[in-house]
Amino acid sequence: MDQTTSDQAAERAATGTEPDGRPRSLPARLIGRARRTRRVVWLSLLVAVSAVLAQWAVMPPPLYFDPYYVWLAARDWPDIPLTQWPFDEVPHQVTRIGLVLPARLVQEVLGPGQAAYFTVAALGGIAFFTGTYLVVRSLFGDVAGVASAAILLVHPFFTMTNPFGHETTWSTGVMLPDMPGAGLFAIGMAGLVVASRRTGRAQTRMLLAAGAFLGTSFLVREFLAFLFLAIPAYLALLRIPWRRNITVGAPMLAILVLNFVHNQLVWGSPLAGLMSAATHGGQSRDYVTRTLAALSFLRAMHDWNPLGVVFTAALALTIVGWVVTRDRRLALVLVWFLALAVPLTVFSGVLDPDDIKLRAWLQRYWFSVLPALLAGGFGSLILMFRMLPAGRVSRLRAVAVPVLAVALGGTYTVAAVRAVPDLPRDKAWHELRGYLRGHRDITLICADRRLAQTLTFYTRDMWGDRIWRGEIRDFPHYMPQIPRNAMEGPMLYTRWRGMESQIAAGWRPSPAEGWTLMWRSSDGVLQLWNPPPLPPED
Repeated sequence: MDQTTSDQAAERAATGTEPDGRPRSLPARLIGRARRTRRVVWLSLLVAVSAVLAQWAVMPPPLYFDPYYVWLAARDWPDIPLTQWPFDEVPHQVTRIGLVLPARLVQEVLGPGQAAYFTVAALGGIAFFTGTYLVVRSLFGDVAGVASAAILLVHPFFTMTNPFGHETTWSTGVMLPDMPGAGLFAIGMAGLVVASRRTGRAQTRMLLAAGAFLGTSFLVREFLAFLFLAIPAYLALLRIPWRRNITVGAPMLAILVLNFVHNQLVWGSPLAGLMSAATHGGQSRDYVTRTLAALSFLRAMHDWNPLGVVFTAALALTIVGWVVTRDRRLALVLVWFLALAVPLTVFSGVLDPDDIKLRAWLQRYWFSVLPALLAGGFGSLILMFRMLPAGRVSRLRAVAVPVLAVALGGTYTVAAVRAVPDLPRDKAWHELRGYLRGHRDITLICADRRLAQTLTFYTRDMWGDRIWRGEIRDFPHYMPQIPRNAMEGPMLYTRWRGMESQIAAGWRPSPAEGWTLMWRSSDGVLQLWNPPPLPPED
């Protein structure tokens, strides 16, 4: 049978041959394969690489409390006794097997050191930023998708994450469930949108994949289950047949069953994770009233950094855009937002200010709706722009729109960068690791519990091999005074610059009291002090 020119070109591309039949060179084959790869793959890779580079630029050290206890749970899995310290402090964190099990796998491959911690945190960032790109792209195109990911990458909510500097929340570079959970959910939503444009087996495969991502997000962040309640509404708005709810739900149910089986084997109760989440909460250390709880979203967006206005403006744009256009995609975004906002607000103190289940005034609790808000904001601008008369649109598209986009993007980027007063990274801790490597004669270091838990990573090399084998003696930072046994050896000290409270109500080592400085980091973040001789006990 005769072949067309395009048929012949396709055959040569598949077989890797030149027109004269000679095998093509390796560079030519690679270039040909790159040209055939879909743009969405390359842009997803670009966003993923950007996420890793952003984490490297921020580079907070492995942090204390919740991330540290999850790290220990991953190290000790399956031996995670929920009634013993430290796991009894955060049972709702260490039962999130969507975070614990991947962390354990990475530890097995890379060792129990900082490299593995960085990798787990980076995977969460990749899921979040790439998921944002994919879901916004699926709704309103590549430009909106890439722009949304870029906005998040440089936003202070995702750059000011280091408590040894000036943080707003723990996000990029921190091993917590909020970013990976939100990212997996966004990828699942992107799958639903793409499935709405397919039919038959292609649609079935995409719906099954979407259900798998949605179900896995629950294993990472359990309150995302609130968003599952709106799945029938998502499908209806996307004009996917009602019976397809079963297709989406099948992998979600399978994942839930596997979760129950795991929990039964490890903790003796299939509902261990759900019970830990349900019993978490109580009286908040923060001042909470029903009015303040009702304003949780606005507080989360505006109380921590002025650039949080980006997300409230996106919500306002989405509402206006839907009122003007009645577009189903904008309705989908609003349903997505409300499906989380309503229960999150209710359980943050609207029902009972003295029994707080979810601290919705923290930004990271809203990460799973930020992709939706950006999709709605960009989508509203795109749809309303298309409503302009054709002649005016062509003139605006040629001149005004590119200029305005560059101006707004540049202004936002400059504002986002200037909003970050410092980026200490983990420079001080890296220097301390080098100091300890050369001073193995030090056998004891005392520190408040926050510093002590981070220090455990820096008494090892990047891969988890010990370089210093002394004792780390910790004490709670909220004690009214430094305990006596914490003055029996050198003390690691920092003057907290962010939201963290100082140790012992503001105490600091002083030469006037006999303390002598042994070492300090080049940026002044960390100091090691030798204590004065202890007076005899009474």
